[in-house]
Amino acid sequence: MKIDIGALIRGEVDSVSVDYTMEVSPISDVTFTDKARVSGTISGNAGYTRLLLDVSVPYSTECARCLEDISGVFNAVVERTCVTEKSVSREELEENEDEYVIIKENSVDPDDAVNATVYFEFPKKLLCSEDCKGLCPDCGKKLTDGHSCGGNKKKLDPRFAALEHLFDE
Repeated sequence: MKIDIGALIRGEVDSVSVDYTMEVSPISDVTFTDKARVSGTISGNAGYTRLLLDVSVPYSTECARCLEDISGVFNAVVERTCVTEKSVSREELEENEDEYVIIKENSVDPDDAVNATVYFEFPKKLLCSEDCKGLCPDCGKKLTDGHSCGGNKKKLDPRFAALEHLFDE
């Protein structure tokens, strides 16, 4: 979304409020169940223009241990310096692309910065609960349900079967 910051650049206002929704780029194994809410300010201070946004997006995915469906709201903060293409060298823009948002025709488009922040800060593994024990390797039932399948607790790796008699008492 393009946000007009012309009044900020001309010094007519100290900040510009931002509040909109946007579709977030997909992440594997995660479904974003609604649009992301983006809100915050773009402010000018001593010649610098700073973007500070709060992002919240609802999601659903599976627990990394037991595969149970889980959902929640992911929150992140996007902080960038707004610069014109002429004020920063091309090399610096390429090396530090996660620090800048480009001002074009008195407007900025923070959508790429929002997508990058969600992608890089979203947890790679989520759990249904802190004490999730996962699934039973024998029967596949959830271990935190107090299950007892009577499976072999001391399964021996078949590669070590020839050494089994060494540990007999």
